Amino acid sequence: MTSAAVVILNYNGRHYLEQFLPSVIRYSSPAQVVVIDNGSTDDSMAWLSAHATSVSCIRLNQNLGFSGGYNAGLHQVKADYVVLLNSDVEVTENWLQPLVAHLNNNPDVAAVQPKIKSFHQRTNFEYAGAAGGFLDAFGYPFCRGRIFDKVEEDRGQYNDSRPVMWGSGACLAIRAKAYWHVGGLDEHFFAHMEEIDLCWRFHRAGYQVWYNAQSEVFHVGGGTLSAANPRKTYLNFTNSLAMLAKNLPVAPLVVALLGRVVLDGFACLLFLSRGHAQHAAAVVKAYWQFLSNLARVWRERQAIVKRFPLLRVPHQTVLSIAWTFFVLRQQRFSETIARQ
Repeated sequence: MTSAAVVILNYNGRHYLEQFLPSVIRYSSPAQVVVIDNGSTDDSMAWLSAHATSVSCIRLNQNLGFSGGYNAGLHQVKADYVVLLNSDVEVTENWLQPLVAHLNNNPDVAAVQPKIKSFHQRTNFEYAGAAGGFLDAFGYPFCRGRIFDKVEEDRGQYNDSRPVMWGSGACLAIRAKAYWHVGGLDEHFFAHMEEIDLCWRFHRAGYQVWYNAQSEVFHVGGGTLSAANPRKTYLNFTNSLAMLAKNLPVAPLVVALLGRVVLDGFACLLFLSRGHAQHAAAVVKAYWQFLSNLARVWRERQAIVKRFPLLRVPHQTVLSIAWTFFVLRQQRFSETIARQ
């Protein structure tokens, strides 16, 4: 019989644990619930000891980021399936069973995400994952239900379960054997884009990634690092470039990087036009960091190639989501991308 563990990575999130952990405990049986504390300096652990005695706690001495924190903690979790769950996610009564059943019934599936909706606007999808994720040829992520900052209302248009390119790290059920087979999350990413890179390696290893509409959760979003923080911009851009360099064959990689220079230049101008000079500076810093780390990234690429072949973007639906969104003004996946 397979076993499952719901694993929450916590960093100074006592308020989220207090708000959301009780429902996770109530609705996740018979799975074990585990909290990995990423070197918190608040009273998270004291609250857990007093109010959540059924939860297993793994304490890390410092903040290792999303990738490092999960890798370190998951080494201590013994389960066939592990569900990465953000601390700011509200689960529903039957959220876990469809995800576990999906992995049980499909041995070639490495990861499956639920429908992720907004905690604050409960009829809408949530930015981080929505109804499953994709990439365009230049490495820009988008979702069924969310393209750039345009989020759709859930009207049942994505009630079909289907394979996707990536699943959201906000809530992602993963086959533990597959996770370690591809090397886990890339700890150089620290945070942001790391689950997309992981899912890309799943595809390279011959696995599938799915979205399962029978499971539904509600995500607050931005609980650790908000969109207003330039560091989030920096991490998204530099990690996206590194992900392309690690996974794409040479010819499409060259095209993608040349295109990114142009498109990210326009992003800088857009930030400046909106008075967000710090975000424009974060993009420039991201490129500098990417170029500084390119030799290391290339060594990682070569090491991965020895095990798994390079692969163009899996399940690519459009060449450029920026062109589709900003020029063609097609801003709803359900009305445009789904018909291509």
